[in-house]
Amino acid sequence: MTAPLTQKPDTGDGLWEGYAPESERPPLGSRLALSSGFVAALLAFLVARRRSGSGLPERIEASDLALLSGASFKLGRLIAKEKVSAPIRAPFTEYQGKAEAPGEVEERPRGTGLRAALGELLVCPYCLGMWVVSALTVGIVTVPRETRLVASILSALGVSDFLQLAYRALSARGATSS
Repeated sequence: MTAPLTQKPDTGDGLWEGYAPESERPPLGSRLALSSGFVAALLAFLVARRRSGSGLPERIEASDLALLSGASFKLGRLIAKEKVSAPIRAPFTEYQGKAEAPGEVEERPRGTGLRAALGELLVCPYCLGMWVVSALTVGIVTVPRETRLVASILSALGVSDFLQLAYRALSARGATSS
């Protein structure tokens, strides 16, 4: 039996109707699509790896985990906050102004649906974390030398950022105590 022509197509909105008022409801369907795409890509990698006979390492070494942690921190901030990566975010976000940290900007997602969901993802280093660390981990498994080099650059840059901020804070404290 077909639905009458006057009935609106089911867009999935009914699934989340009680979650929040429509004007405040985040793009849940688009978030679900992004998450599903992420899981599908990860599963495809695992299946392809098994079928190729390459397999997976028994474990990731602690030194690689430390390296990936530092690299994913820096890459997540680079994508989500740094002004040099604003052209990547611009189609999905709206500039709000400079952030407190040097070289960073504040933006908010714009648009609706998938555009808004991508905007939410791209302005949140915490939200990007799973995507970034997964990509780097896949890199460690498939092209370890290259991934370690890139991760080393990112990790060293992250440490450099912390040292710059510490120097700035100490300099500011010294200027106020004189």
